[in-house]
Amino acid sequence: MVCAANLINRAGTMALPFMVLYLTRRLGLSPGQAGLTITAYGIGAMITGPLAGRLCDRVGAVRIMRYSLIVSGIMLLAFPWVRGMGAILVSSFLLAMASEAFRPAILAALTELIAPEQRRAGFALSRLAVNLGMSVGPAVGGFLAMISFPSLFWVDGTTSILAGIFLMVLSRTERAGSHRAETGTMVPGGFSRLFSDRRMLYFLSALLPILVVFFQHVSTMPLFLVRDLHLSEALYGILFTLNTAIVILIEVPLNTAMAHWSHRSSLALGAFLVGSGFGAMAFATGFGTAAATVVLWTFGEMILLPGTSAYVAEIAPRGRQGKYLGLYTMTFSVAFAIGPSLGTQILERFGATVLWAAVFAAGCLSAGMMTRIPGRPILSAAGAPRTEASPETP
Repeated sequence: MVCAANLINRAGTMALPFMVLYLTRRLGLSPGQAGLTITAYGIGAMITGPLAGRLCDRVGAVRIMRYSLIVSGIMLLAFPWVRGMGAILVSSFLLAMASEAFRPAILAALTELIAPEQRRAGFALSRLAVNLGMSVGPAVGGFLAMISFPSLFWVDGTTSILAGIFLMVLSRTERAGSHRAETGTMVPGGFSRLFSDRRMLYFLSALLPILVVFFQHVSTMPLFLVRDLHLSEALYGILFTLNTAIVILIEVPLNTAMAHWSHRSSLALGAFLVGSGFGAMAFATGFGTAAATVVLWTFGEMILLPGTSAYVAEIAPRGRQGKYLGLYTMTFSVAFAIGPSLGTQILERFGATVLWAAVFAAGCLSAGMMTRIPGRPILSAAGAPRTEASPETP
């Protein structure tokens, strides 16, 4: 039920991937102003992550998912009528507050509903739903953008509301099997205790650089491909479809084959491939070479993102999963606030070659730090997570 709602929502995702193009080509903003708008969105997401995580522990993750989908859908429907830089920044901030509450909520719901030994598969299933939807949304959005940019927001908002209604109706018949995810299981212990977990803090500091690189796909990547390489918006949308098609076909068997790998090895490899894929964009000259870079960083994404979610879910104490996952998703939001704006500034001031060299260096930094994260948590006899004392090998 949770993954089906995610599929409905993601099938209409097209506003955010085309936000930079909408702001620059439709509203006439500069790339720097467009990057600042994405930063405002990232700040809103950064704030809402921990708050939503705490609310998941208190009132239930599924309930937060429903509210997030419906409220953000309404805001997306109204976004095309927003004018003026100040209003755009405020609207982007508020949209992030509503829509990004969904991310920690779905992770917390899956963590609560799925047994520890099945979480990697569960997160892979969730990402399968995401990418099935994303194989439709951005591709359709590419064609809609050539006709009417506002229609991107109207379609996106409608599917978000439909996903919220779907979750609202079906969850009434499924409460017995998902009571904790519906009502919450909060235990004592605030954010101060979370911030004292040095294992978690080191992991997030290792994750941040590669997330800054990853979010270039919503800012500098479309600018570079459409403006500098002169690809059409439709071809840019097809690259998203290529990314999601690979994920749909390969991610689950790939992660199954790598199930015996340590978190150190798999996450370091994933970070390196993401950095290498975006760095290789320096050599892109057309659609074919750009597609090759997308394939490279997609393999890194398939290894990195399910692994990071599973790692955080495994080290989070029971009853505080929402807080841990909220801080985890906040790291994505911090990267989203930093990455697009920083990337567009580097692209404008120093050019594409410097940008792609910098993102490759950031990927290498993240990969190196991932090799030093604590080993995979394993279950004690009582079922509580603990960490292996000795390093693991794949």
